[in-house]
Amino acid sequence: MTEAAQFIELEDRYGAHNYHPLDVVVQRAQGAWVWDVEGKKYLDFLAAYSAVNQGHCHPRLVEAMVRQAGRVGLTSRAFRNDQLGPFCKEISELTGFARVLPMNTGAEAVETAIKAARKWGYKVKGIPADQAEILVFEGNFHGRTTTIVGFSTEADYRDGFGPFTPGFTVLPYGDADAVAAAMSPRVAAILVEPIQGEAGIVIPPEGFLRRLRELADEHRALLVVDEIQSGLGRTGKLFAFEHEGVRPDIVIIGKALSGGMYPVSAILADDEVMGVFKPGQHGSTYGGNPLGVAVAREALRVIVDERLAERSAELGDYFMRKLRAIRSPHVGEIRGRGLWIGIELKPDAGGARRFCEALQHEGLLCKETHATVIRIAPPLVITREEIDWATERIEKVLTTL
Repeated sequence: MTEAAQFIELEDRYGAHNYHPLDVVVQRAQGAWVWDVEGKKYLDFLAAYSAVNQGHCHPRLVEAMVRQAGRVGLTSRAFRNDQLGPFCKEISELTGFARVLPMNTGAEAVETAIKAARKWGYKVKGIPADQAEILVFEGNFHGRTTTIVGFSTEADYRDGFGPFTPGFTVLPYGDADAVAAAMSPRVAAILVEPIQGEAGIVIPPEGFLRRLRELADEHRALLVVDEIQSGLGRTGKLFAFEHEGVRPDIVIIGKALSGGMYPVSAILADDEVMGVFKPGQHGSTYGGNPLGVAVAREALRVIVDERLAERSAELGDYFMRKLRAIRSPHVGEIRGRGLWIGIELKPDAGGARRFCEALQHEGLLCKETHATVIRIAPPLVITREEIDWATERIEKVLTTL
């Protein structure tokens, strides 16, 4: 019996999952490629939503995980681990933020940032109790907890999960004037994605982040930047906010922080913000566990040693030029930064799903987002030759469907 047949038999026995039509049952992966259970090879342009910037199964990450797994995987208050301290030191030196608070998932890191911003608003800024507001933006995607989906503008993410946490004001993404009008003494923070990934690689107008920084300073509020998808080299710099030369008060990171090998996330901040947490006020069973941070330490070294941010900038420019040279009646816009690209299709193109399905048959795994965008996010270790191979297949699909 083939592995595919075994998989189907298990589904019949235990109940089929609700699989997306584009799901591929992956057997193994390496670099920018994955193989399904039938042995078919695919170039991965999903990169686990930017979690595998370092590529699948990077040998240095595998070695770090195996090495630590043979030592200790979890610690407690009774004893500490020898990985957490070095991790905090190394990431602080790399990013320039004095403090780091490790968690597990991206959503957990966002929740941590929300708690930090609210507590800072009450304890440092002096906002009256339970009146703090956080400004967020239409089209956002920060996770799937009940608090976070409560300020999502995607109806399907909210359906059936209310009532929701108050204290969030939703504004048009990229509209700095709307932010200025919404600022008040009760605003504790502005929470923003420097580029909206789930919305379809939406890049705000030039100067938007700089204006948010100015408004936050003017009204003594925090600027909180969610870099879970956009950070750690994806857009051609270590962080996407660096393209505008700003410095946030809180940075949220995850996904590529462990190269897709293990759930690791964190928030970065300086003493004034992180100091609002006192012992026992916030925590996580697995946050900062030695296995996770050992892998994260190596993942950060790979980003630096292999110059993945610089590689993303160079190959991203190359890829964008090649894609923009394609003449297709279906394409409305091609936009992106680094190796994070969105192909926006025209309304009459019939939606992005059918193009992604056709690309899958050509050996490329892409995902449609917001119905009309083909999202491209390959591992940053992809080669120029692999980009050429992919472009031929993208051109074929865009010009023949």
